[in-house]
Amino acid sequence: MCSRRWCLDLKLLLPLLFLAISIQADHSVPEMFKLSGSNVTLQISESLPQDYKRLTWFYSHSQKIIEWEHNQPRTFGLQFRDRVQLIRQSGALHITNVQREDSSTYFMRVLKTDGKLQEWKITLKVLDPVPQPSITIVKAKKEHNTCYLNLSCVVPDQSVNYRWYDYSGLLPKELQSSRLEIIVRPENFSKFYICEVSNPVSSKYGTVCFTSLCIQAGSPGITWFATCLEVMVPILLGFHLTLNELI
Repeated sequence: MCSRRWCLDLKLLLPLLFLAISIQADHSVPEMFKLSGSNVTLQISESLPQDYKRLTWFYSHSQKIIEWEHNQPRTFGLQFRDRVQLIRQSGALHITNVQREDSSTYFMRVLKTDGKLQEWKITLKVLDPVPQPSITIVKAKKEHNTCYLNLSCVVPDQSVNYRWYDYSGLLPKELQSSRLEIIVRPENFSKFYICEVSNPVSSKYGTVCFTSLCIQAGSPGITWFATCLEVMVPILLGFHLTLNELI
């Protein structure tokens, strides 16, 4: 028995306790990232029980994908039709041509011969390749011998990371966002800036070139552009980039 006050306190605390346990458990779930259109094999890290009655993969708690029982596989639903295969020896689930809607936490459940159930979870996140970014000069204001430069490299509708480079290499961490705001002086002048847009499965690059402080170079195909690339080439290897990614 408990006093009325303690019972009320427990009723308030128990949901929070279960929430904390749930969050802590989620941290241990393996997470995989895959590019849309690629293939993936979901496999548990532990050894599969040698003797079991039934093995089932679920897309969610209640939606079955494929089940192995009585030495026969059986698939369910339309989403994964002709795209899934169960690898009998390891229990792994192979999915071809994954799409963003395939993103989920997958469950593998095994019914052992002693009647006990075991369950494993794997989170799959399918991402589209990032689009090609273009750099917009929001503002370029020259005062005396300095230039206030505001560059934008936004990719719409994408959850991505941004990194900026200039002639010296990767810019400081505090400058890494979709906007680059920087004061340029003769001693730190760079003829180009590179914006890298990435997610866990892909990356693309945009470039902008300058002839002098606050003065953007013209359109590609004329002499200045060749000069800009000539300056960029020696450091491309240091950035692990190629010309094809930049132009």
